[in-house]
Amino acid sequence: MYVIGTAGHVDHGKSTLVKALTNIDPDRLPEEKEREMTLDLGFAWMELPSGREISIVDVPGHERFIKNMLAGVGAIDLAMLIVAADESVMPQTREHLAILDILQIPKCLVVITKTDLVDEEMVELVMAEVEDALEGTSFKGCPMVGVSAYTGDGLPELQEHIDSILDDTQPRRDLGRPRLPVDRSFSITGFGTVVTGTLIDGVLAVGQEVELTPSGRRARIRGLQTHKNKVDHSEPGVRLAVNLSGISRGDAERGETLTIAGWLRPTRRLDARLKMVAGAPHPLRHNTGVTFHLFTSETNARIRLLDTDRLDPGAEGWVQILLSEPLPMVKGDYFVVRSAEDTLGGGQVVDASPRRRHRRFNPDVVEQLMMLDQGTGEDILLSLAEQYGPCDLTTLSQRSNLPEDEVAQRSAQLANDGHMVVLGELGAEADAVVFSAQSWNILKSKIFVALQTYHNQFPLRRGVPVQEVRSRLGLSQPVSQRVLARLTGEDYLVEEGPYLRLPDHQVTLSDEMEAQASAYLKALEGEPYSPPSDRPVDAELLAVLVERGQVVKVNESVVFASSAYREMSEKIVDHLKSQGTITVGEARTMFNTSRKYILPLLEHLDQQQITRRVGDERVLR
Repeated sequence: MYVIGTAGHVDHGKSTLVKALTNIDPDRLPEEKEREMTLDLGFAWMELPSGREISIVDVPGHERFIKNMLAGVGAIDLAMLIVAADESVMPQTREHLAILDILQIPKCLVVITKTDLVDEEMVELVMAEVEDALEGTSFKGCPMVGVSAYTGDGLPELQEHIDSILDDTQPRRDLGRPRLPVDRSFSITGFGTVVTGTLIDGVLAVGQEVELTPSGRRARIRGLQTHKNKVDHSEPGVRLAVNLSGISRGDAERGETLTIAGWLRPTRRLDARLKMVAGAPHPLRHNTGVTFHLFTSETNARIRLLDTDRLDPGAEGWVQILLSEPLPMVKGDYFVVRSAEDTLGGGQVVDASPRRRHRRFNPDVVEQLMMLDQGTGEDILLSLAEQYGPCDLTTLSQRSNLPEDEVAQRSAQLANDGHMVVLGELGAEADAVVFSAQSWNILKSKIFVALQTYHNQFPLRRGVPVQEVRSRLGLSQPVSQRVLARLTGEDYLVEEGPYLRLPDHQVTLSDEMEAQASAYLKALEGEPYSPPSDRPVDAELLAVLVERGQVVKVNESVVFASSAYREMSEKIVDHLKSQGTITVGEARTMFNTSRKYILPLLEHLDQQQITRRVGDERVLR
């Protein structure tokens, strides 16, 4: 299904034409009927001769209601530019045409209305003037047809033109992430809140949980209608009425976007290529305040020019736009900027959520934006991975505005070519993570330097605690786990229990240290049950002896030779097996030693879950 929108100067017969085509009056407000002038968006639908159903959005033509017009044409597939034969091209004809061109509406059809009021020669003259107005726009050479809504002349030809154009119009893609910019909300007694809009980028279904953004309110779809017919689900590109449960009408005003939860985040900053309209009343200077329009939403904004000091009418340049209120958007969305009274220009979102404020006149920034704007799918994904990596497929899909299956396919090719590193199985795991090859090498180098520094500082330690390495990486735990698993699998790192080390790191003692260790062990073995604590050894050397299994450190001040520890532990266990319990005093007598050594030993056995304390006694676990 396709959506058609009207455009044109006030009183050129837009609503009258829609009513003649569809037998539906798009002017729904009492004040519209009283003043005989469209003030807000109107909606209708019809079936073309081919059997194809279309939706029609009728927009106001008066200059005071341009913002309402903008809310209606952001998601249309075909624009009908309406020009009255008795007035020809007028100011809002040109402004509406400029807006359609900025928004890159795929197709345009010029309809010359009120042909019954003039002769054929006048109609041809008006068509010639319209052709002049189309010069310099993407609609140059688009078809034209003359009609009279009052006599019906030309209406069959108009319908045939619409059918023919739509035959050559690509339907909207299903990217798996539906968006419905809300253009109207109301309540129905017994049903609750209803919102309407044009569904893009995905499908919606009855029973689905949805979210309104930027407000973040959650709801559930109670019912769906298109052209007053109930449906269970809807494809992209359809005018849709959505009955929501869980929210009130006031929670779902025009400007919200209805979508599935968890992916579409509002942003206050975006990067874009902005083009000034040729008829702009003045240049655009750096840091100029404007009104920013995107689909059905609007907010005040400030435009930072990145590669020039000013943009003259008709010129274009790279900009970073700072929004007063956060709005949801994705790469590829089109927007319009206006002053208080005039349309200044607009463009396409290149990066919907840049990480930082860009420095002006920075060639690297411009090159990066050009890559995101004009590069191939692989170029864009690689650039995004370098900027925002590590990325999962969902993030890459959102930032590139490409379907996830295409992102997976292109990422696999980039990995095969050595430009990207993938952790996880693409397509099989939703949480597969990708790095650009450059980012991956930087990360590996960072890990190598950290481990080598640690080894140099603590040569007698087996390695760096794994948790310490993870914290140094600055990555989430799931990602850091994958990174370390990949590096240990490639033998870039060695994992030994809770430690990580470089492959060539080995703990070796100098002759002097070996002598110190030997003397210390001899002292411990000389008094096995009451080991001397007045001959401390270097903490690093003691750690080596613990790891070698030559000593057992039962607390900070008591260390036993391993042979003594085993002997004492076995005797205590044997005693417990025969007697059932043992006290500190009994153990002390057993080894003819003091409480200073026996109590730490028993507490250590408790920690090892060999014994368990019950009052003043120990029992076997």
